[in-house]
Amino acid sequence: MASISKKRLLLKILSFISVIRGYNILVLVIAQYLTSIFILAHDLPVRRVLFDPNLFFMVLATASVAASGYIINNFYDSEKDLINRPQKTMLDRFVSQRTKLSVYFLLNMFGIFFASYISFRAVVFFSLYIFAIWFYSHRLKKILFINNLVASVITITPFFAVFLYYKNFDTVILVHASFLYLIILMREMVKDLENMKGDLVQGYRTIPIVYGENLSKGLLTVLTFFSMIPVYFLIFTFEIGKMYYFFYGAVALLLLFLLILYFSRAKWQYLLLHNLLKFIIVAGVFSILLIDVDALLSRVF
Repeated sequence: MASISKKRLLLKILSFISVIRGYNILVLVIAQYLTSIFILAHDLPVRRVLFDPNLFFMVLATASVAASGYIINNFYDSEKDLINRPQKTMLDRFVSQRTKLSVYFLLNMFGIFFASYISFRAVVFFSLYIFAIWFYSHRLKKILFINNLVASVITITPFFAVFLYYKNFDTVILVHASFLYLIILMREMVKDLENMKGDLVQGYRTIPIVYGENLSKGLLTVLTFFSMIPVYFLIFTFEIGKMYYFFYGAVALLLLFLLILYFSRAKWQYLLLHNLLKFIIVAGVFSILLIDVDALLSRVF
């Protein structure tokens, strides 16, 4: 009996991590710190950035609200995900819907509490962010075109919180942000292709359902070439250290993306494209370390 109880507890823990997308939250936390150290506060000692209590509470607030966002998204998409991701959904259901909602409200309370340590403006910012996530999950997700655009904005919003904190809006940062936004937008559109079956059953109005797969692929092709515009400026106009290796690699992967996209017809192929874009995003986070390794060592020591 004790062994069975331990297995059920382990499954519930794994289920909860799956629901809040624990790996995404971890990458988000790392991304905020790396962005702060190398881009937004590059003139400050690393230790000062790492041990800045305001940044620490901002990251905690972001992680809490983002985790709650995954929960409410999972709550509203439970029937659709049962069709599109049956195995993941079965794991997620080890945590009841009532528990998910309870944790959702609790995480939002934590997010506001952490934000209150920073400033009243931070409280307002995260309150609006919480509302935007809920409104998107509850209403906007089924609206054609709006769903992809808003989802991408919501995904990139945590970085704007850090931008606002450091009040750093250099052109190079905006160009970086435009590249990230386009890749996230592309990923959202690929997810629509990947999830067509469940979206159709549940009445979601997405581009591939309303206009067909070919138009979706055409838009993705256009966005792919648009995403290479900020890459060009980042490599040839701005000083980004050895991070240009990442952007050359990103161009190669985006060309591979187009090749696979042209021949894609099955769900597993769209899943491959989804993971390819996710890899570019995650690799981009860790490649921030390449901006100035020597300066990092000097700032630490």
